[in-house]
Amino acid sequence: MAAVAAVVLLIGLPTVFATPGDEKQVIVPVPGAVTVGLVLLQLAAAVAAAWVAWPVWAAVAVTGLAAICLWTERARRRRLLRGGTA
Repeated sequence: MAAVAAVVLLIGLPTVFATPGDEKQVIVPVPGAVTVGLVLLQLAAAVAAAWVAWPVWAAVAVTGLAAICLWTERARRRRLLRGGTA
């Protein structure tokens, strides 16, 4: 059951809901804030699941990678929250 939920969360939602201009193909257009929320939800789920399921060293690595992702995507996040697309 957890595997199905993970696929829906990590692959299904971003495939269906996307911001026009941020993605090439959009099934259900949503504002940039929704796309940002989905990314944050994915990162939070990854970090929480790592701390529950994996050894501490691996959970620390996942947490670090999530922090790096937050840092590297800050320009995209600002653009999406301002309403910009490309």
